[in-house]
This record gives sequence, C-alpha cells and structure tokens, in this order.
Amino acid sequence: MKNIIKSACLLLISTCLFTACEDDNFYNPTVQEPSTFKLNTPAYSSSNIDLARSTSVNLTWSQPDYGFPAAAQYTVQMSLDGNFTTSFAEEEADETGATVSNYFDLENVYNSCNVDLDPAAVAKGLQQVAKWAEDAVPANQTVYARVKASLNGVPDVYSNTVTLNFAPYYVELKDSPIEIWYLIGSCIGDGSWSNSVDAVGTAMIPMYTKAGEEYNKKDGTGTIQYVGYLTTSGFKLVKNPGSWDDQWGQGDAFGTFVMNDDGSGNITVPADGYYTVELNTATDELTVTPYDGAPTVYASMSIPGDFNGWDVATAMSPINSFDGAVNHDWFYTLDASAGDTTAKFAANGAWDVNWGSVDFPYGFGTQNGDNIPVAQGSYIVVFNDILGAYSFISK
Repeated sequence: MKNIIKSACLLLISTCLFTACEDDNFYNPTVQEPSTFKLNTPAYSSSNIDLARSTSVNLTWSQPDYGFPAAAQYTVQMSLDGNFTTSFAEEEADETGATVSNYFDLENVYNSCNVDLDPAAVAKGLQQVAKWAEDAVPANQTVYARVKASLNGVPDVYSNTVTLNFAPYYVELKDSPIEIWYLIGSCIGDGSWSNSVDAVGTAMIPMYTKAGEEYNKKDGTGTIQYVGYLTTSGFKLVKNPGSWDDQWGQGDAFGTFVMNDDGSGNITVPADGYYTVELNTATDELTVTPYDGAPTVYASMSIPGDFNGWDVATAMSPINSFDGAVNHDWFYTLDASAGDTTAKFAANGAWDVNWGSVDFPYGFGTQNGDNIPVAQGSYIVVFNDILGAYSFISK
C-alpha cells in the first residue's frame, strides 16, 4: 500500500513539474529576431488609385515571426524611388536645409495587420517628399511601400516592398499652428472670469510668441509669454476658450504651478506689479517672475492700414479694465474678407510711436517697422505695447 501511495505521489510531482515547465515556456517565450515579414500585394496594385476620390487605401501583412503572438506596432513607409535612406522627418530636423528626403512615414501607428490608410495622409506625404508645384502634379505616380514593425527589446524589422500607383493631388503644406494658451482671472481683462470664444479680447488674453523661439512644426509647441500688470486677486491659464479641461493653476504656494489638477488654486502673485509669464508647451514648464522695467502707459492705441486708408484714428479697445488695472493690451476686430491688406500699430492717435513688422500672423513690431502683411480673412487682433508683440487670430 505504501508503494502505491509513493508511486502516486511521484506521478503527481512529475505532472506538476511538467506543467510548471509548460507554464514557464508560455509566460516566458524565447523571443526571435526576424529579418523580414510579408507585406501582401493588394489586388488594386496595378490600378491608378485616385487619392482625391478614394475613401481608404487598404494594406495587409503577416506578423513578423517573433516566436510568439506579439503586440507589435506598425508604421507604413512610402518612397517615390524605392529607396528608404533619408526620411522626411530627418529633412525637417535639419535646419540647414541640406538634407533631402526620399521617403516618408505615415503619421498613424497601427496595431493591426489589416489597415485602411487615409488617402489625404498619403497625398500629404507624397507632397512633402516630391515638393510638386501646384501646376506640376503628375496624373500618375508610382510609389514603393513597406511596413516597419516595432517591438520593445527587438530591433525594428521591415517588410518587403510592394509597388502601388496613385493619382496624387497638390497639398499646400503648412506648419502646425503655434499652441497658444489664454490668461483669465480677476486681474485679466474685465476680471469676470468669462471663459468663452467670445470673451477673447475682453475677459481673456492670448499669450504671445517669443522672439527667436523655434516652434515645433508638427505640433506647434514651444515657449509663449505674457508681460503685464498683475495683482494679488489671481488668474489661471486655459488652453481652449470655452473649456476648463486644460488649465494651469497654483499648487501649495506661489512658484509651484500644476497643470490639469482639479484641486489647483488661482495663481496669485506675491504683490501687485509687472510680471513675465512664460509657458513652455513642449516641456510643460510654467514660470511667473517679476518684470524688470517701467513700461510706458499709453492713453490709446490705433490700428491704421490699407484696410482703412491708413486712418490713425481707428482705435483699438483696451483689454484690461479690472479694478486697479494698468492696461498694456489692446484688441480690434479686423474684417479683411475682401482681400489681403496691411496694418500697423500707433500710440495716442499719432505716428510718433508706431510698431510694424514683416511677420504674420504672429510677430513683434518695432518703431517705424514695415507694414504688417495681413492675409485675407477675419481676425481678432491683440497687441501688447510692452513687448511690441501681436497676434492676428482667425475668427
């Protein structure tokens, strides 16, 4: 009887050991490093796909053989000449302009092996690499496509290349708009804390760009600023007028600032006076520091230009009117829907002190500077006379 029990115990132990090994192999698989994987040639590959009229461009592929079903991430790459040596991202990163790309990555990253590409994204990528003039876009463009698979701990692996044919169209390439945040509070504008699109220029002040700052072309991030007279009554920053979802407030004490914290308080400066507010939207860093200077306070500000026959009496409205305000920010609603025009800023209804620049829609005016070239459209114009900074915000 003892032998029977002993044999049964040994069998049970062996079974447990075998199961444990199986479990260990299941949860700790041996990762392989595949050299390539299969991108399928789509049935439409010999056809000319009209990117302007198509709703999607389907591609499928097999998962790389990592030795187990892995959750890889996939990026689709396309080239006009079949070479994949220099990406458009590398070209963008080279400020000298010497780098020339021969392929681009579609911005979306996929987790599936069966995807529908956005034709507009394909057209944009082709334009970025080809740089066609508006009247020189070809009726047919052969494109070489491949897929990059990425998995943590494993080198990236690339599929084979397939040939596709597209009818592209001209895409006007523009940098992403600069990410602007807005000041709102008891010591901002009329002090009402009114958070709405219509409150820009009355209860909300957009922050200004910073001279010499390079802004990310893809997402518009970088350092923005504001200089003005603030009081201890408090303020905050919000990203989108009409929403409190994205905001900056104060933590336990002045100098400790927090973003998107429901428990954050109003930012309260230690004493009434002039301050510089700087926000780096790329690194999410906010500073509020005393401003060293004695700004001139102007009684009025005007905006003369071609649109009004250079009438120096066309007054802008002061933005800051809260109790105890010292105003240095001005706004005006400019209707340039009839066509391109020009503008400048002039203090106290005369030309003695005026600001101009060649930049649009953001810039910094200088004394007797150039006329600001204003593109056709309708704008809220804001101007800070301490910085000479201005913004033309499309309505």
